[in-house]
Amino acid sequence: MKPDIDIAREKKLEPIEAIAEKMGLNPDLLLPFGCSKAKVAVDRIDLSRKKGKIILVTAMSPTPAGEGKTTVAIGLSMALCKLGHNAVVGLREPSLGPVFGIKGGAAGGGYSQVLPMEDINLHFTGDLHAVTTAHNLLSALVNNSMHYSNEFNLDSRRIDWPRVLDMNDRSLRQIVVGLGGKEGGMVDESRFDITAASEVMAMLCLCSNPRELKAMLGNAMVGFSIDEKPVYCRDLNAAGSMAVLLKDAILPNLVQTIEGTPAVIHGGPFANIAHGTSSLIGAKLGLAYADFYVTEAGFGSDLGGEKFFDIFSRKSGLPVAAVVIVATVKALKYHGGMKKKDLAIEDVGAVGRGFANLARHIENIKAFGWAPVVALNIRENDTEPEISLVMDLCASSGADCIRTKVHSDGSEGGIELAKSVLSRIQEKAPRFAYPLDIGIREKIEKLATDIYRAGDVVFSPYAKRQMELWAELGYSGLPVCVAKTQYSFSDDPKLLGAPEGFEMHVSQVMISSGAGFMIPIAGEITRMPGLPRRPSAELIDLDDDGKIIGLS
Repeated sequence: MKPDIDIAREKKLEPIEAIAEKMGLNPDLLLPFGCSKAKVAVDRIDLSRKKGKIILVTAMSPTPAGEGKTTVAIGLSMALCKLGHNAVVGLREPSLGPVFGIKGGAAGGGYSQVLPMEDINLHFTGDLHAVTTAHNLLSALVNNSMHYSNEFNLDSRRIDWPRVLDMNDRSLRQIVVGLGGKEGGMVDESRFDITAASEVMAMLCLCSNPRELKAMLGNAMVGFSIDEKPVYCRDLNAAGSMAVLLKDAILPNLVQTIEGTPAVIHGGPFANIAHGTSSLIGAKLGLAYADFYVTEAGFGSDLGGEKFFDIFSRKSGLPVAAVVIVATVKALKYHGGMKKKDLAIEDVGAVGRGFANLARHIENIKAFGWAPVVALNIRENDTEPEISLVMDLCASSGADCIRTKVHSDGSEGGIELAKSVLSRIQEKAPRFAYPLDIGIREKIEKLATDIYRAGDVVFSPYAKRQMELWAELGYSGLPVCVAKTQYSFSDDPKLLGAPEGFEMHVSQVMISSGAGFMIPIAGEITRMPGLPRRPSAELIDLDDDGKIIGLS
């Protein structure tokens, strides 16, 4: 099959005004970025109206290369349109970290892509750069305050607001700033997170309008004073200037799929280190105009799916109508014990062993209130015996399993999936994994035991002190956003399948007081990823005619 970038270039893009009209959106509401992408002036739209229903696409625990969740979401939206429905796909914006790291682009693949894929995978409309700049402005203002009068008596040892960068760079995880003498500022330790993990990104994706975004920015805690009082962004008078930098980034982006159907792409938090869903504003835009808003939640349902329900749905009040779990034969064999290098070889036994992972995800989605549809994302090396076994095992677990070939066949490869999803539409609020009125520790333990199936949670002394502090400051009622590996239900990426009774280790419990959630750090997880031994960046290039090559 041709490379994704070649397939994308064969498609003649429709004017963005035509895409808006398909959606029922007045082209006068567009703020074009060239001919094929635009911001939508949602400030001139009544986003309180709701026409459509949410279809959530999540997945089983993935392999390092991913299982095609974005591709399936795009293909499903196109298939719904082919069946006569007005459907919109809502996706997160790709981060340059994975694009130049291990996963490559995040605009779908094959014949289920969003276009223009080069733009979307690279700088797009500049939203991630705006988030990076707004976040780092607050970092600069914190250090500037300390350089001059230190009006708020900030304790340099307890500055919790990092810097961010939209690139994987492990050397920036822990740094020293302020070197160079008196004019270099205050010498201090700091760190970089990736922009996708920025609290500003979370606030952008969870706010409903500029006024709420500004209030959330103001509520962000930057650290503590010498006398142990919290210091907030609003104390530094930073929220206004940060909001100015985000005034365009808050507007959702409209593009098109490879078949010319509408796509709303906005915001980009990861699900292993953040809450993992595209923006609330983008969702409201899609729901205001489309019959179905097909959106994805990052990684497996233990991360993206759970956070969609417990954080996004709880914050937005938006019900969900159906849930799709993306699975692959490759991932099942991986969780069944096969080495990554051997995953193209037929092994029915490994598929059977690995099904325990998918079965756990099916159980969890049922616990939230839905009978999920399993989209078996067919790959060229999958064999009929392997596929048939997955179909039989899903049936025994009470889930429809639909062979899905949207990567190779576009919307035609998703028609049966669309029909199965339509037959299960039942809009309702989820049953949350935990109530908000229990303690921080109890919420973490509920997730660990009920969703991950841990036997016990071991909190470090530091994490215990943090939870006590957050409770004293009145933050016990916030939801939790666990940062852990995406490859396992546990906090150990090598513990594959469906482990039970393991110990989950929480080293610290951070707070995102502006975004409105706690972040327990479980296992060896970092908020600044590193590049692999052979990063995708080594394959991406410009040819002699100035065309991008190697981007996938």
